[in-house]
Amino acid sequence: MKKKISVFTGTRAEYGLLYWLLKDIVAEDDLELQLIVSGMHLSHEFNHTVRFIEQDGFSIAEKVEMLLSSDSSVGVAKSMGLGIIGYADALARLQPDVLVVLGDRFEALAIAQAALVMKVPILHIHGGEKTEGAYDDAIRHAITKFSYFHATTTDVHRNRVIQLGEDPERVWNVGAIGLDHIARSELMSRDALARSLEFDLDDDFFVVTYHPVTLAEEQPKEAFGELLKALDSFPKHRVILTYPNADDGGRQIMHMLKAYGAHDPARVLTSASLGQQRYLSAVKHCSAVIGNSSSGIIEVPSFHKPTINIGMRQKGRVAAQSVIHCEPSKESISAAIHKAISPSFKAVVASVENPYGIGNASGQIVDILKHQSAGCLKNFRDCNFSC
Repeated sequence: MKKKISVFTGTRAEYGLLYWLLKDIVAEDDLELQLIVSGMHLSHEFNHTVRFIEQDGFSIAEKVEMLLSSDSSVGVAKSMGLGIIGYADALARLQPDVLVVLGDRFEALAIAQAALVMKVPILHIHGGEKTEGAYDDAIRHAITKFSYFHATTTDVHRNRVIQLGEDPERVWNVGAIGLDHIARSELMSRDALARSLEFDLDDDFFVVTYHPVTLAEEQPKEAFGELLKALDSFPKHRVILTYPNADDGGRQIMHMLKAYGAHDPARVLTSASLGQQRYLSAVKHCSAVIGNSSSGIIEVPSFHKPTINIGMRQKGRVAAQSVIHCEPSKESISAAIHKAISPSFKAVVASVENPYGIGNASGQIVDILKHQSAGCLKNFRDCNFSC
């Protein structure tokens, strides 16, 4: 009898990371994929990205509406409540043997809460990491405690999950699953990317993504304004500017982003969602990745491209030498960009090693799903400061 594996996705970025895992589950005779799609995917405000999932040929088992059109923490909290109700109904219908949840989003926390109470074992991907500038950090650790299996991205993160009391025999360092795309997907040439985007990429360009900082004292509107001023200091570089996540404060950034693009459309392309292939292709051909997305730290070093990481959002995350950290001010961001595009730093980036692995996470996770017996009852393992 096939094991029923429910996989949850609530954002465009998360789906891109899960793509090859979904493919590999479908290809397994012993596993049945039950894809649960929710959150930003079902919102026209965020480009209704469920259509990309359908275009990729995946069968969607459940669509769960839960995202309110709100830019406040109250709206996020209410969305989580709606999510728990919808996810409980979906899990009751699907009766999965294991639920796969990636990362640290509030949508993921909502379905993990429902699964915990309904005794559905969870396999959590990307546990044990730190992002001290966002409440996502606490969400990630909470999901770790809800989960039975753990697929982490480095030995540091594996040890941190064990430090949280999890059984070492159910915690694996598989590397970052996003790197599977780099190892297995065919990326676009510069000319093909330009045609697909209908945007001139003959000149050097930056890929820019900035998300609201939800915990530290870094106001999204002000910080993003400083980033735009810094980009103005490099008029010879074109800019591909992608939308932020649906966090509180994100819609303020979206309005500023759209206005910035409309002011100079020949130089600036704004996109609600590039899709994983076009995003990674853009990274492959760009001069630098700028912002505060986890992708800049986890995936971008594999392309030997520099990352300018702004502010507090990713504070504490393991980073390669190709990542330049800076403050959310025009002066600090501009100085970081100058460093990133300098010949001396390009030489550093050319030889960098990505601490997040080589792109073989999906197969390892499938092996866990196939061969490991899942449950809900687990003991807290005391670490005694020697683990």
